[in-house]
Amino acid sequence: MGFHDSPNGIACDAVPLARLAEAEGTPLHVYAAGIVRHRFRAFDAAFKTNPHAVHYALKANSTLGVLRLLHSLGSAVDANSGGEIDVALRAGFTPSQIIFTGVGKRAEELTKAVSLGLRAINAESAGELDRIDAIAAAHGRTAAVALRVNPDIDVMSHPHISTGTRRNKFGVALSEAPAICREAAARRGLRLVGIHVHIGSQIVKVDPLRRAAATAVELARMLTSQGIPIEHVDVGGGVGISYDGTAGLDLAEYAAALLGELKGSGLALVLEPGRFIVGPAGVLVSRVVDVKSYPDGRTFVVLDAGMTECLRPALYGARHRVSPVATHVGTPSAVDVVGPVCESSDSFGADHRLPPLKVDDLVAILDTGAYGASMASNYNRRPIAAEVLVEDGTWTLIRRRQTVEAMLAQEV
Repeated sequence: MGFHDSPNGIACDAVPLARLAEAEGTPLHVYAAGIVRHRFRAFDAAFKTNPHAVHYALKANSTLGVLRLLHSLGSAVDANSGGEIDVALRAGFTPSQIIFTGVGKRAEELTKAVSLGLRAINAESAGELDRIDAIAAAHGRTAAVALRVNPDIDVMSHPHISTGTRRNKFGVALSEAPAICREAAARRGLRLVGIHVHIGSQIVKVDPLRRAAATAVELARMLTSQGIPIEHVDVGGGVGISYDGTAGLDLAEYAAALLGELKGSGLALVLEPGRFIVGPAGVLVSRVVDVKSYPDGRTFVVLDAGMTECLRPALYGARHRVSPVATHVGTPSAVDVVGPVCESSDSFGADHRLPPLKVDDLVAILDTGAYGASMASNYNRRPIAAEVLVEDGTWTLIRRRQTVEAMLAQEV
């Protein structure tokens, strides 16, 4: 299951990546459906002893083919924009399966969420609760809401993916949360159903996640004791994976920590994993377009994929493993693997130890199933890459390669 070496080079299930590249071109996102199935089921099963719902975070990968697979597995979803709500509905999810998160929700997005009757809107501020209440009153509706609390917990990750400290823009201060919740509970247009925390991404230590959950549970217990019954705590996502071959966050340890905090509370648990489900399920297949060496000995391997297909390295210095698709002979050496975009930050990192590569060789950039295609851009007028989903030895094209004509279709 998934990606493995074969006599024809790296394959996804039984399908060689070289065959996919020949059929669909490069750059090409390849997803292993079997890995998505396995990781979703394992995550869901880890929390089976407590009422819970897995709301997959669309921001990790919102391609319809991937979402329809997750829908078939019984997942619900977490959306971060009106566009993601629309995509979720298109993929078959019902409003009751959608939670709406996001730090800056526009009026029209809130109106859509209230009108649809989503499972919950994760509100970011007292002002946003005011706006939701006004919209609900105007439409004769009652909106289910959860308040996002900022617990001021530093997960010691890259600052661009830390969301739970007082210097971050997300949620309300813990000290202000009880009063805001009491005010929300008194509003006719609101039904306060949950407490939400999400402290960051790519977290590989359990303790910060446990402390965040404990904060949410403690607040929910206090409100319930004051006559404001809270139905669930939403602990967000952030579960980290391995990008270098070492172990990522231990799922069993994570589940045990959260379930321990919930024990005896009577609260349901909402989880919003994204990267954990789809990250290892994807690779980005790219072709070498140039190899050049400088007099000081530094060698650059230039690919046809770059920051327009995988922004993570340029955005926050992330490093993905890079592997030749075909078996190569020769002594590995340290090379810089870079993209074609006209920015020095368009790099997959220095000192990758790779065997000698030449123009037209294929390489696989591993663990790109999350925040690869979903962060794609047309910078330098580069068309969006194609995507394929592989299952049971066959593949399905789930996103056609964008044409320049399609790219320009909205311009007047």
